[in-house]
Amino acid sequence: MSSAKNQKWVYMVAALLVGAGVGYLIVSGLSQNSMYFLNVSEALAMPADKLTQARLFGSVSEEGLVKDEQSLGVDFYVLDKDNPLDAIYVQYRGAVPDTFKPGVEVILEGAFMEGGRDFKATTLLTKCPSKYEKNDQGQMRPPGYSS
Repeated sequence: MSSAKNQKWVYMVAALLVGAGVGYLIVSGLSQNSMYFLNVSEALAMPADKLTQARLFGSVSEEGLVKDEQSLGVDFYVLDKDNPLDAIYVQYRGAVPDTFKPGVEVILEGAFMEGGRDFKATTLLTKCPSKYEKNDQGQMRPPGYSS
């Protein structure tokens, strides 16, 4: 009988340790991978100490757009969609998408540099313009398609 009691305690302790381990992995995974998804005006309004890793979205400004001819990359200002006077300077080093140009909407992943006004992007994604248009019934069709 004492052998059965000992086995119950062993199983309870093992279950408790497994549960604590899984809980720790979930909490640590969520805290390490959490990232703000902000537009430009929200990023400018946040305290600089809260801005570490972030996803930032806005549109590319014509002013200040400099492509790095020596290596892959681009420096530019990203503007807020609703308030184009709000801008953040972005440095990106890597392959620039073909659809990248002034006025296009972008999503950037990276980190804010000291002061929170400059952003060092590690990922640059452009929002593709729609290749489809609505017909009279509101259905999406390729341009020039007739039914």
